[in-house]
Amino acid sequence: MTAQAQALSTAVDYIKAPLIYKGKVRELYDLGEHFLIVVTDRISAFDYVLDPAVPDKGNVLNRLSAYWFEQTDDIQVNHVVHTDVEKLGDIVTEPELLKNRIMVTRKAERIDIECVVRGYITGGGWRQYQQTSAINGIELPAGMRKNERFAAPIFTPAAKNDVGHDEDIPFEKMAEMVGAELAEELRDRSIKLYKFAHGYCAEHGIILADCKFEFGLIDGKVILIDEIFTPDSSRFWAEGNYAYDIEIDSMDKEPVRTYLLGSDWDRDSKPAPLPESVVAETTARYRDIYRRLTGVEL
Repeated sequence: MTAQAQALSTAVDYIKAPLIYKGKVRELYDLGEHFLIVVTDRISAFDYVLDPAVPDKGNVLNRLSAYWFEQTDDIQVNHVVHTDVEKLGDIVTEPELLKNRIMVTRKAERIDIECVVRGYITGGGWRQYQQTSAINGIELPAGMRKNERFAAPIFTPAAKNDVGHDEDIPFEKMAEMVGAELAEELRDRSIKLYKFAHGYCAEHGIILADCKFEFGLIDGKVILIDEIFTPDSSRFWAEGNYAYDIEIDSMDKEPVRTYLLGSDWDRDSKPAPLPESVVAETTARYRDIYRRLTGVEL
């Protein structure tokens, strides 16, 4: 069996529960009292879901989220009920296939804000700064260099869109959308989580450049949902690669982005299937970040 054949592209044929949402990577099923999240091996880049799926990607994302949810539980309450596929009984017809890919969660009312914390000026933040000397309306010192660390992490929210790109917004706009008190709470909780993980990553030779969170409400209380500190929701750099004024190789699906940008893809249609070598390199990236952060070989 090839590596690609072992990847999980969808779980719909193996779950006896209603599918209520299918994202680029995650599938959400209704268990009645709880949600069931299945993390597939699908991979996306430049707003396209690509073929083939990447073996072990979903395994890493789900296990890493579960790990971080446990590590941060005393900082921020989260939505996890359990991650044991055996507890689902006959709801799952192929439990071995979905082992380590499922998360049963409490049902929360999603807050439609992506809570982004940036510790370094890079990526979209750097592009904003070049154009406006600010990020999400936050005025920054002149003369900052690409990848430079901020004196303190900054909070740069985005309004969530289920279709297309999320919209970067100033904090004042977020406060108008969700209320000033909730906006301040989400900002403070996000920065606290970032600071914890930044320190943890530093002890493991990794720089957490930026990250994003999603929160929901249960009985009016803020709860952390979705995923946390994974290669899909965070920008990780190896400390040895850190430098100013360059494009630092991120510890995620960078091989896919690099391949596509260097190919003859027209960017107006779905790319052709990824070469096996790119898929294998991407799997290795995800496995490596899991090992570095947890100390456990996948």
